[in-house]
Amino acid sequence: MSLNPTRPISSPPPFESPVRLREVRLVSGLILGAFLVTHFGNHALGLVSVGAMEEARRWFNLLWRNPLGTILLYGALLLHFVLALQALYRRRTLRMPFREAAQLTLGLVLPFLLIPHVTGTRIELALTGREADYPEVIRNLWTLSPESGARQAVALVIAWLHGCLGVYFWLRPKPWFHRYALGAYTGALLVPLLALLGFAEAGKTIAADPDLLNAPGPPSAHASLSAIRSSLYLAFGSLIGAALAARAIRVAWNWSQRLRITYPGGRVVSVPRGFSVLEASRTAGIMHPSVCGGRGRCSTCRVRVLEGLEGQPDPTPQERATLARIKAGPDVRLGCQFRPARDVSVVPVLSAARTRLTMTEGSSRAARGQEREIAVLFCDLRGFTSLTERRLPFDTVFLLNRYFEVVGHAVDETGGHLDKFIGDGALALFGLSTDPEEASRQAVEAALRVRQGVADLNAAYGSELDEPLQIAMSLHAGPAIVGEMGYGNATNLTAVGDTLNAASRLEELAKELDAELVISDELARLAALRLVGYKRRTLTMRGRTAPLDVWIIPDTRPLSSPRSG
Repeated sequence: MSLNPTRPISSPPPFESPVRLREVRLVSGLILGAFLVTHFGNHALGLVSVGAMEEARRWFNLLWRNPLGTILLYGALLLHFVLALQALYRRRTLRMPFREAAQLTLGLVLPFLLIPHVTGTRIELALTGREADYPEVIRNLWTLSPESGARQAVALVIAWLHGCLGVYFWLRPKPWFHRYALGAYTGALLVPLLALLGFAEAGKTIAADPDLLNAPGPPSAHASLSAIRSSLYLAFGSLIGAALAARAIRVAWNWSQRLRITYPGGRVVSVPRGFSVLEASRTAGIMHPSVCGGRGRCSTCRVRVLEGLEGQPDPTPQERATLARIKAGPDVRLGCQFRPARDVSVVPVLSAARTRLTMTEGSSRAARGQEREIAVLFCDLRGFTSLTERRLPFDTVFLLNRYFEVVGHAVDETGGHLDKFIGDGALALFGLSTDPEEASRQAVEAALRVRQGVADLNAAYGSELDEPLQIAMSLHAGPAIVGEMGYGNATNLTAVGDTLNAASRLEELAKELDAELVISDELARLAALRLVGYKRRTLTMRGRTAPLDVWIIPDTRPLSSPRSG
């Protein structure tokens, strides 16, 4: 058997992978982070003595005040600020999670807080050749100008917070991050805390013993430094203003070129051309997971494109690499990177139904469970175990994955929630955010799409199968307890109750009767199905007091979609 799997999005060839802006931003941020760690470490030595601070400062200067260190430090600072402006410009909407907004805002504010310190140390040294030692700097910030000292402390804390957020977004998608997260959080708290305590201890020591100060040097060029400070404030402020103005012009231009993005449940969001799907979701208030903050480093925001994939922009090398890592199919795109050029219909792959439930009912209630009227679809391949006995393991896995794709697409496209796969069977729930009537129609439509998908598999691989694949399905509607259930990483949104048990029994009945579908009379009534000509039976089930009326559908091909009626 030589089944050929659909090729996933592959990694880009080397010539398609130039240095990307996110790597440049990361490297520049790590350089600034290294400077902060050494600077904070120097401050923390104030807990030992002022002499220890001054001795460590010499090593600090050797590292950062040589020509290479100076170019690295100030080049990284300027580059990081320019990339923050670029990120501000590229955003189609300013609605974003708090952590992302905090990181962007802190990155833009930071230069204004650092300008006084930079001009009072580096620029004054360049103009006058006079270098203030640690005791003099601390005396100026602690006793002569406490407001400057407070501003300097705030600047350092803001710089540290900005860096920690960047590292958090970088490392959070890594599978090993959670094992070391507690230690990382502890270090992130202790480093600035020890630095501030060391600065305060040194300030009290110098205030109590002025003899620690060296003889005052020549007067500084106060007028020149003041002019330079004002020029730097104006320059950085003008850059931010220019980025905002350019963004406003682009938004105004794109506003006239709008497109429509359709989400599960028929919700349509109209956004200007150039918006990513993730930005469209946030603009419309649609819950859309994104662990890495929309940077393309993870795949939690990925969406399956149901309609309108043709004519869309190709994935960027960054997006393609991430999708290749998870072996995504050709109809899967990253919501944060996919910027549609025409109308498109999508469904978030992760937690789509859970998101809709959370929006409707509230996350805390979803977590502890609630009773809802839902529709249930069970489906299974008949005789699949015997069919695979003569197949190689790879062929079996490939065939199962094609079948799972059929079921997954059918459920996603009709607005359902794929609960779980059990062997070669699947369970899907409908009605987590709709009324029972709509849920029942969705479930019937999903069943018909599963049947058509299995027929397409038989047509594609019929010559390589000893016998065609046959499906057995059941549909039932009723009350169930819906909520987050499980343990640890195995926790997911699912449902329990008599409705699920009955639907499972109906799927077994479909196998026994060699029928494609057994559907309860309750669901048929809610979906307004016309089942004239089909056999109706009344079943008595073990553990259930009331009998259940069902319809037997040997062949679902003549069955029309409830949506077409």
